[in-house]
Amino acid sequence: MTTLPVPHLARRLAKALALQTIFGLGLVCIAVYLVISITLKDRQTDTLNHKQTAIEHLLQESRGKHSPEALTHMLNDFLTGHDELSLRLAPISGTKGFELLRQPEDDERVVARRFTVNVTSSDGVVQPVQALLLLDRRPDDRLLDRLAWTLGLAAVSGALLVSLASTWLIRLGLKPLRSLVDQTRSLSAKDLHRRLDDSHQPQELRPLITQFNALLDRLATAYQQMEAFNADVAHELNTPLTTLISSCELALRKQRSAGELQEILASNLEDLRRIAGIVADMLFLSHADRGAEARRSQVDSIAELAGEVAEFHEAALQEAQLQIRIDGDAAASVDARLLRRALSNLLGNATRYGTAGSTVTIQVSLHPTFQDPDPETVAPQRLLVAVCNVGTDIDAQHLPRLFDRFYRAEAARTHAGSNHGLGLAIVSAIARMHSGETFAESMNGQTRIGLLLPVG
Repeated sequence: MTTLPVPHLARRLAKALALQTIFGLGLVCIAVYLVISITLKDRQTDTLNHKQTAIEHLLQESRGKHSPEALTHMLNDFLTGHDELSLRLAPISGTKGFELLRQPEDDERVVARRFTVNVTSSDGVVQPVQALLLLDRRPDDRLLDRLAWTLGLAAVSGALLVSLASTWLIRLGLKPLRSLVDQTRSLSAKDLHRRLDDSHQPQELRPLITQFNALLDRLATAYQQMEAFNADVAHELNTPLTTLISSCELALRKQRSAGELQEILASNLEDLRRIAGIVADMLFLSHADRGAEARRSQVDSIAELAGEVAEFHEAALQEAQLQIRIDGDAAASVDARLLRRALSNLLGNATRYGTAGSTVTIQVSLHPTFQDPDPETVAPQRLLVAVCNVGTDIDAQHLPRLFDRFYRAEAARTHAGSNHGLGLAIVSAIARMHSGETFAESMNGQTRIGLLLPVG
């Protein structure tokens, strides 16, 4: 299996900043080079225009007033100090022309300007004169070459400096993150109440620290519940196992008759069934926790299903001196087997804690998921199945934890022989398997516990 390289955040940021810097500086240097190049070309054009105008003026004003030798002297004086300029004039009326070429006219580094000047000769005749003006570009080309080297070195040096500075700044900026790593490294299950400190962290990391601390809170709660769960499992299994071991040891100490052994085995079988029930319930919860979903089928009457469960609990209800009533009905697509089990657990819970002589009510109804403002739209509905009994109010602090495994609102473990504390946890698991939820209410002597399930 090929292992992909782990990206290094600081290096990636430094490389990105270096590339961005050299790209940005490169663009700036190219722009500066192009602007200066264009400016030099414009200056060359302006120089040629200016010199052409000056030569035309000089020739038009000087012909007929000065001898050819004097004109040649004037043109030499005109070109003195302008080593980048060259000039050639065609002959006029039998006189030799003028030529001062410092560079060959076919040199590619020379800008040539050809123009015609109407000149009056010494005998008064106006004649066109062909002029060739050359401008040497080599000084400007050398300037551009030096500029290119300077800008290139400046871009590379600037990118290098920015890369070094950005690397240092990135390391400085990531210092809070390294501090955060050191804090997380010190966390352990031995100190569940320790949290990450965000007092010296930047604003960008504080939401992450807040979410991480909230996760630690949930993990601490889950860890504590797991420890409590393990303790409760040990307690629930220890009692019947101890009883079984003691019973077997007593039975083996002396000879027993068949009737006595049968009585001992019957007693042991009761404890074994209780252990088997605990294990079966724990396996069911484990199955639900792994993401098992309910197998839905259409149930035309939830009240009829509730009546079957109530009939099963009829003997227990009579023994507890309780009446039962089913209020409402609905049709829904649910897992009938699981819903019967949830109702059985809810009804068994109400039977144990209901006040003698009162009535236990099974409520069945459909409720909209939300109030749709459009009267023509049918809002999605949820099935409400709840069991309500009359009895002592459950303290508000216990209501959110009623569906925890092995949790009992009473400090004393009453009804421990018939109730091992997984009934409401199984109700909650069945609700999750239907993508629903549970609820518990207790006030004014009325306790109502139930499920809200999507009907789809």
